[in-house]
Amino acid sequence: MTKISTMIGLIVSAAVIATPVAAQTVPDNEVPTTSLNIPGNVQLYGDAKPNVYRPSATVNGEIITATDIEQRMALIRIANNNVNLPPEEEQRLRQQVFSNLIDEKLQIQEAKAAKIDIDEKLVDDQFARLAARFKQSPEQFSKYLTSKGSSAGAVKQQIRGEYAWDRLLQRNIQSSTNVSTEEVEAIVKQMNESKGLDEFHLGEIYLSATPETAAAVAENAQKIIQALQAGGSFQAYARQFSEASTAVVGGDLGWVKAAQLPPTMAEAAAQMAPGQLVGPVEVPGGISIMVMIDRRQVLTADPRDAVLSLKQVSLDFPAGTTEAQATELAGKFAEATRAIAGCGGADSVAASLGAHVVSRDNIQMRALPPPLQATLASMQIGQTTQPFGAAKEGISVLVLCGRDMPQTATAPDLQEIENRLLEEKVNKRAQRYLRDLRRDAVIEYS
Repeated sequence: MTKISTMIGLIVSAAVIATPVAAQTVPDNEVPTTSLNIPGNVQLYGDAKPNVYRPSATVNGEIITATDIEQRMALIRIANNNVNLPPEEEQRLRQQVFSNLIDEKLQIQEAKAAKIDIDEKLVDDQFARLAARFKQSPEQFSKYLTSKGSSAGAVKQQIRGEYAWDRLLQRNIQSSTNVSTEEVEAIVKQMNESKGLDEFHLGEIYLSATPETAAAVAENAQKIIQALQAGGSFQAYARQFSEASTAVVGGDLGWVKAAQLPPTMAEAAAQMAPGQLVGPVEVPGGISIMVMIDRRQVLTADPRDAVLSLKQVSLDFPAGTTEAQATELAGKFAEATRAIAGCGGADSVAASLGAHVVSRDNIQMRALPPPLQATLASMQIGQTTQPFGAAKEGISVLVLCGRDMPQTATAPDLQEIENRLLEEKVNKRAQRYLRDLRRDAVIEYS
């Protein structure tokens, strides 16, 4: 399951009602009806001032402090490669982080009420795995987080909340949610009828807009796009800013066909390559920022479905390597690896460079980054890619040792279809569950 992080409004009650302002009258028979108890000829009182951002809150008696918010903000900066945001965007993000912390409190409280206990060893193990992604020990990672304005406690609390919510959903929702054979068969039928049509795996950040707010929303979208182009995480921005239901899964729309998309999105998707970012795109009710995660043709063999055998030759750069030093090392590495004659020669060349070799079989080409897919698709067995890497990570090449091409289209995976349908159902019920928790909560802003 994926942690739910949907938007919750900050509502501040007005303590004083000022002199009524002039209101335009509308005949009662022209006023649309709603399920709310709102007068047909409504009149507004007081100044039209936006809600005030409050730096802390008490959620059912448990406190969220300004420090909690700032430490989570620091985590987002780390996830987005420390990209600096414009002040107004940072303030909006801070409000969303505040809302997410409120949701997290509600989720943990509900899990405790259901007597769900989280083993702290699980939390520590997950923290250690996260530290390993930064090539650090847990102790080093804790110091790194502190240096960036966050803390190990903030990360562990987020991990704890995700575990608690997942366990709660497994017990209260997933255990009672089923997918029927008929539902799976209906999807298979749709796929067979759509054989050969283009299908897109898209990510989306949707921002609602009215004619009056369209210009401001488009400007905000451009700022998000600039942050993404500077290295920001699409999933992180989708979770924080997207107003679509897919925000809870990082904006992931899954696999969709052109007919399932608004015309403007379908037209843009048809021209996009995997990894490409496009936007803002006007859609009904607002605008969207799109990223093409992948594309394929339904039930049609694709060269990118090939299964590869690879050797990766990697050279780690010493700590403190500068960009200039990295460039020099990369040049020498590139020159030496061009001499690799097939997979059998990779080990001796690696040894002469002080590099290490990792062999991997059964690698799906589609699972590799798009630039490497394009390179490997045109390579012959035994050839080597151009070097790739980063100053802080080192440099690598891949040697193509084998490639099994798909001969026929892959039949629909019934288990995969069932799992996807089940996840969709559980996510919808989870959103309703969290909505009810918000509605019943006592939240005091300070």
